[in-house]
Order: sequence, then C-alpha cells, then structure tokens
Amino acid sequence: MSATVQQPLTAVAMSGGVDSSVAAGLLARQGRAVVGFSMQLVDRLAGAQERFGRCCSPEDFRDAARVAERMGFPHYVLDLEDEFRRQVLQPFAGDYANGRTPSPCVRCNTYMKFGTLLGRARAVGAERISTGHYAVLETDPRSGRTLLRRARDEEKDQSYFLFDLSEEQRRRAEFPLGSLTKSEVRETARELGLGTAEKAESMDLCFVAREESYREFLARNAMLVDEPQGEIVDRDGTLLGAHAGVSGFTVGQRRGIGVASQQKLYVLGIDPVSRRVTVGDAADLERDRCVIERTRWIPFERPGRGLRARVRIRAGHGGADATLIDLGDRRAEVRFDDPQRAIAPGQAAVAYDGDLVLGGGWIAA
Repeated sequence: MSATVQQPLTAVAMSGGVDSSVAAGLLARQGRAVVGFSMQLVDRLAGAQERFGRCCSPEDFRDAARVAERMGFPHYVLDLEDEFRRQVLQPFAGDYANGRTPSPCVRCNTYMKFGTLLGRARAVGAERISTGHYAVLETDPRSGRTLLRRARDEEKDQSYFLFDLSEEQRRRAEFPLGSLTKSEVRETARELGLGTAEKAESMDLCFVAREESYREFLARNAMLVDEPQGEIVDRDGTLLGAHAGVSGFTVGQRRGIGVASQQKLYVLGIDPVSRRVTVGDAADLERDRCVIERTRWIPFERPGRGLRARVRIRAGHGGADATLIDLGDRRAEVRFDDPQRAIAPGQAAVAYDGDLVLGGGWIAA
C-alpha cells in the first residue's frame, strides 16, 4: 500500500475583492491545497465614528470567507494592526512630516503581504503565498533568479508596486492573474460562482476611508504630530506667506498652498530642516535627474555602467527613457533624456527594459 503524498500548501492573501478571490479560486480549481488569510490592518474603533478604509472591512472579510467556503478551503482573519502601524503607517506619517511623498503600497507589499503574512503562512506549513496582483513572475534559466514582468493587462499592471520584493520573496510568490485581463478575471469569478464577481474595486489608499483625507486619517489615529510653522517662498527666496507644517505639502501640488497669486503656483520643493516650502511656475517643476537610494535590482546584483532603461517616477507615470549610473552604497543617479515633471522625494523610481522590471529605488531629497 503506497503512502499518501501530502500536497504543498499555498496561502492566499484575501482582501475580499474580486482579484484575490479569483486568485484563490483558480488555485483551488486546480486541486491545489489552499488556505486563505485576510489581514485586519486598521482598527475600526479609532476615532469617534465607526468606519473603515476602502477595503478590509468586516463585510470584506465575510466576502472572503464565502469564497473560501464556496471553493472548499479554510479561511482565517489575522490581526496585524500592530505590524501595519509599525511597518507602513508610521513611515507613511514620517515621510509627510519630513517633506517626502510616501508610497505606502510598496511598503505594504514588501513588509506585510510578503513579509509578515508570508511568515505567518510558513508557520502553518505554507511555503508559498499567492495574491491577486497583476504581474508576472518567471525563472531566468541562466541565472536562476526570479524575474518580475508587467502583467498582460497594462491598465491593471501592478509591477511598479512589487519592485522592492527580495529574491526570496519573489521565489515564494505566485500571481495567478498575471496573464489575465480584468474582464477575464470577472468572467472567471462568474464561472466559479463567486459572490465578489461584480464587486467594485478599491482605489487610492485602501486604509483611508472614502470620505476623509490622509491628514484626517492620521489625526484620527493620533499620528499627526505637532509641527513647527514655516515659510512659503519663491525660487528667489522671496517670502510669500506662512504654513502650519510641511506635512500638508507634496512636490507638484497646486491646490491648498495658501498663497494668493494671479498665476498658478506649484510646490517645487520642501526643506524639512528649514521648514521652507518653495513654490513657482509649472515649468519650474521639470528636472532632468534625480538620485535614488535603497536600490533593489532584480535580474542582477548591480547595474552595469550606464544602464539604459525606461523609468517610472510614480505609479501613474508612463515612464521616460533614462540612463542609470550606479553610485555604490545602494544608490544610483537617474539621468533622463528629457526633463520630467514633479520628481517627488519619497516616491519610488522603477526601471524597466520592455516588460521586464530591472529594479529601482526611492527618490532621495
């Protein structure tokens, strides 16, 4: 009598939306051993009102549980509020307080989904973790590295937010939706009989409620620190006004600057030391280079001399041709062929060769 071979267990991060539901459903339909995990990240009781972010509400968790029941695998909700506050929210608040524009979705992927959650999954025997991200992973047959590529659906592609995953994290990840379009994902949800098939998408910062700003969220969670006031000046240093704190500004911002002017003014730069906010014309926003730090490279350890790539300086940026110069100490200079508008410190700059993600780093002040 032959012994039964136990199938490897795969954990699926389930937000309760259609994408993660289909990712889990596809694996279950293939006969894979699956366990679903939903992450409770933000305390619903923070503040006077009982309200939630754009995802991960109790109803979202119930939707995820219904999908798991439908597809026949267990589902659990993990309380990860402390880890989320430490790994994502505190750096998010700190970036704004220091004149940077944060990218919390990148940190959430690196430190929560493929960090904390992967660790919890491995504790119950799951060696891989699957998510509803739109991206493609493949193994380089020559180097053995796990490569990251854009998704087939360019409008839904999320490779930008995944550039900072380590080789170990990419090796243990699965993205079942990478070869599907959004319409195909919804059709698959209908075929599987999932109740999330027509569910609306969660956009923007998922942990912020629809009716509030990021500053209101930080205040409601006691994370908006008292800041010293500062000056608003033009490029020549001429005093134009005062502000209540640099956390209220981001490079490229036009509305809410608080200075009366006959011309449109934009935030050009933020000095967290002097607390000065510099404003000027739209043309003054253009820069032809920046330095990135804490770089992460995917197909190689370090880029060669004069690496040519198409670089995105924020999630909604289409990318621009540039040359990357390795500076050592996990830093690099990005020299754009043409000046780019509103290069904001704190945002991620991610380099591509076609659909292959080469890596990237964080734009330095």
